[in-house]
Amino acid sequence: MKPQEYQALVKENQPPRAIGKNVFLAFLVGGAISAVGQLVLEFVSGVERTTDEAAAVTLAIMILLGSVLTGLGVYDKIAEKGGAGAAVPITGFSNTVTAAAMEFRREGFILGMGAKMFVIAGPVLVYGILSGFTVALIKAVVLGYF
Repeated sequence: MKPQEYQALVKENQPPRAIGKNVFLAFLVGGAISAVGQLVLEFVSGVERTTDEAAAVTLAIMILLGSVLTGLGVYDKIAEKGGAGAAVPITGFSNTVTAAAMEFRREGFILGMGAKMFVIAGPVLVYGILSGFTVALIKAVVLGYF
C-alpha cells in the first residue's frame, strides 16, 4: 500500500471531530476554573491589605488546588473533558509540573521529582523572564530612557 493510499484510508475511517462541543466544553471548564479563582480572590481580598497581595495569595491557592487535584487524579479527568479550558489557567501549568514530578517520583526526590518537574517548568520560566525583559527593553527605548 502506498503512503497516499494509506493516508486516504486513515482520513476515510477517522471519526468526525465535534469541534463545537469541544469549544463549548473548553469554555465551560475554563470559565469554571476562572470562577473558582475569582471566588478565592474575593475571599482573600477581605484578608489581605492590598490587591497585589490578594492576587499573589490567590495564585498560590490555585496552584495548590491544581497540584492536589492532579495528585488525586481528578484534574486529568477534568482536562479530558475540558481540553484547552483546563490547560490555559495557572492550574493547567500546575497540573503539568506536578504530573511530571509524579511520573519520576520513584527515582527519588532530588534526581527524580525535583529534576524532572523543572524539565517542564524551566522553559516556561525562561520564556517568561526573557519576554518580560524584552518588553521592558522596548518600553525603555520607546519612552527614551536609552
